[in-house]
Amino acid sequence: MTTDITKQKKQEDAVSTTTPTRAPHSDVPTGHKDEGRVGAGLFDPKLLLKSLPDAIRKLDPRVMVKSPVMFVVLVGSVLTTVFSFTDPGDWFGWTISAWLWLTVIFANLAEAVAEGRGKAQADTLRKAKTDTVARRLVDDREEQVPGTELRIGDLVVCEAGDVIPGDGDVVEGVASVDESAITGESAPVIRESGGDRSAVTGGTKVLSDRIVIKITTKPGETFIDRMINLVEGAARQKTPNEIALNILLASLTIIFLLAVATLPPLADYAGTHLTMVVLVALLVCLIPTTIGALLSAIGIAGMDRLVQRNVLAMSGRAVEAAGDVSTLLLDKTGTITLGNRQAAEFLPVSGTSEADLADAAQLSSLADETPEGRSIVVLAKEKYGLRERHQGELAQAEWIEFTAQTRMSGVDVDGRKVRKGAAGSVIAWVRERGGEVSEDADTLANRISEAGGTPLLVAIEDTDGARILGVIHLKDVVKDGMRERFEELRRMGIKTVMITGDNPLTAKAIADEAGVDDFLAEATPEDKMALIKREQAGGKLVAMTGDGTNDAPALAQADVGVAMNTGTSAAKEAGNMVDLDSNPTKLIEIVEIGKQLLITRGALTTFSIANDVAKYFAIIPALFAAVYPGLKQLNIMQLSSPDSAILSAVIFNALIIIALVPLALRGVQYRPMNADRMLRRNLGIYGLGGLIAPFIGIKVIDLLISLIPGL
Repeated sequence: MTTDITKQKKQEDAVSTTTPTRAPHSDVPTGHKDEGRVGAGLFDPKLLLKSLPDAIRKLDPRVMVKSPVMFVVLVGSVLTTVFSFTDPGDWFGWTISAWLWLTVIFANLAEAVAEGRGKAQADTLRKAKTDTVARRLVDDREEQVPGTELRIGDLVVCEAGDVIPGDGDVVEGVASVDESAITGESAPVIRESGGDRSAVTGGTKVLSDRIVIKITTKPGETFIDRMINLVEGAARQKTPNEIALNILLASLTIIFLLAVATLPPLADYAGTHLTMVVLVALLVCLIPTTIGALLSAIGIAGMDRLVQRNVLAMSGRAVEAAGDVSTLLLDKTGTITLGNRQAAEFLPVSGTSEADLADAAQLSSLADETPEGRSIVVLAKEKYGLRERHQGELAQAEWIEFTAQTRMSGVDVDGRKVRKGAAGSVIAWVRERGGEVSEDADTLANRISEAGGTPLLVAIEDTDGARILGVIHLKDVVKDGMRERFEELRRMGIKTVMITGDNPLTAKAIADEAGVDDFLAEATPEDKMALIKREQAGGKLVAMTGDGTNDAPALAQADVGVAMNTGTSAAKEAGNMVDLDSNPTKLIEIVEIGKQLLITRGALTTFSIANDVAKYFAIIPALFAAVYPGLKQLNIMQLSSPDSAILSAVIFNALIIIALVPLALRGVQYRPMNADRMLRRNLGIYGLGGLIAPFIGIKVIDLLISLIPGL
């Protein structure tokens, strides 16, 4: 029996190692530590040089047409170049053409740099994807076949040292598996049949024991294949909000195109002439090129930030939905609480001393290798000075294992029988032996339950008969900082709901301590589904986490369903995100990343539209001041000449794109606040900044141009 307990303990320890060693990510608000790394990486010359060929390849009109704003700039670049060839000596035309081409390349470079990190991650994943030989079971005999020939439903055998040939579920056995190729974590994890930790991924390696796996995916559709496609961008679809913004930008472009098209006849009537180069420069400066250039990079960077945190989003739609979530469903165990209940105190019944209760509790827990059992032994040792006795010292003892039927465990030694377990079971055991149950036993147990703890009764039978000694208070400890995190979510207008199988009294106590808004006790899969549908019927977006097959319906119903990588294949297929670290708390961070994506897109859109206003003051007076002297009053920047004004605006228009790429990739710093306050903040920083920056930038460029001889 000791060997079995030790084996169980090792398995539990191995499973516990699935808690990510990248925990700092889960505790750092989005946009802090990783921001510096991403932003710094952008200006790495190697990264820029590597991305430049991709940026030039994206000049293909078939690619550019997907971004209407930048497609117009590309067409304008071609036109100005053609007209410059008709007048080779016109330095102004050539200069405008060069900067327009740079504008397009800078826009493509932003997207190429964002995609470059994804390609690097995909290369790493490809190293994990190896062509393996599978040991397929056919009529109880093994045959070796290439992994590419496996089909859904095939059974394969894997032993220590074997690479798992495809995605599937363990249907027989238990083994330690190295998933570092997928998760980046070196600690092995346990995969076993018949539970929520049965899913295995192709490309991972079995370290010990023997398992039989049922293949659940076709070749080319494995988890690694999907990850490669996603991080490379092959499966990236534009989100609804992104499509809507593209339509808005295209509409503004058409409006300004029509407005510019009406200027030549007006200029001819006024006695001046506008060249095609000037008209194209005017159009490019008026349309929202800044956000048009950065829109794709913002979306790619949002998914990339999730990948950096070991979360795989199946689509950009899921990331965006996370930013709009208004209800968050969180499992209690392992998410809000540490998951392992710990002994907090010993409460003796009347007539029994704490020391006697502690001695009996420790004795009954010596063979209990669960975290709860270990905590009882430690509490008795530290608080009451009882030394930790070992099973070797009790060679004649008969250990009573816990079973689901008896709901008790204990020991028979030296003529005494000590039992520890659920209140009802221990009380029944005492009464069966003719003992009396102290009146305060139920009172103490109920008081612990109402406080959110779990009561374990301790009883003894000796020469004085059978009797209850007292109650052990097991407490499910709420993780540090959870109340503050929930308060941040509340400030963002997000409702938090704790999901637990505990009774309502225990659930309410934990919910009050953690600071969640609501809870669902004694939750069944049907209860979870009903809650999600009820919230969605009220127009709310719902996010939740899960890892078991029983969570699959709710994960599929939720707008953002985050499946744990340690969970079943059904759960991973049902969710639209997979957390490779299997850290349920990360759902809170996913919501923050989604909100950061939306905030970044909104902030840069505000900046882009605002800085177009300043360009009007630079170009319009320059074009018509000679004909309409009154327009000189609008030349508040006092630009040196019409040509210099137009050229300065075009140069600024190109440079501001490359200047904003780090912000687009890193994201606007996220701070928990309500929508009204966030809008005021963005208008103050990016709206006002978008107005002021062009006035300063265009004036500085104009001064530099005026210093060039002959211009």
